[in-house]
Amino acid sequence: MTDAIRHPRLPTDTDDGLVLVISGPSGAGKTTITRGVERAIRGSVFSVSWTTRPPTPADVEGVDYHFVSDEEFERMREAGGFLESAGVYGKKYGTPREWVIEHLNRGRVVILEIDVQGAINVKRHIPDVFALFILPPSEEVLLQRLRDRKREDEAMIQRRFSQATAEIAAARACHVYDHFIVNQDLDEAIAKATALVRERRERGVL
Repeated sequence: MTDAIRHPRLPTDTDDGLVLVISGPSGAGKTTITRGVERAIRGSVFSVSWTTRPPTPADVEGVDYHFVSDEEFERMREAGGFLESAGVYGKKYGTPREWVIEHLNRGRVVILEIDVQGAINVKRHIPDVFALFILPPSEEVLLQRLRDRKREDEAMIQRRFSQATAEIAAARACHVYDHFIVNQDLDEAIAKATALVRERRERGVL
């Protein structure tokens, strides 16, 4: 499966570990769907990324992100501490390698909410990763969702929209994603994602 890091086996460990990647453009609803899947799947854990971006007043250290300096991030990257890392709008983000592999070996569903390039990189390390991509119902709906958040000016909204359409195209072309889920109705999208994960997990232990 991967270059496993071995830890003492616990009584609660199982043999049906799965790395689940959930991706999608800004405004598609991937974070809400990710949290819905995490609540619905027993034994699932969310991988908290490391980042160099400063925390907002709403951020909680260790829950939303692990916040570090650029120097510390680079030390971790050079030491092989990340399964994948990327730069987004001048800030860096990384998925912790040892933590993910430890929980995978313990039989957990390890959920990574990362972008397309990150998913490609993770699949190089863990070939049987299960990947879902969340789509908006249409480009028009996506643009309106970005505007409805009322977080940014129109120039930034257009920048995010352009990036989102490019990310969707890259996701379709990379052949990493097992399923594309259209988030027309949030509850239905969460149910669909949850059902797919359960099906894949059960198939993996047959």
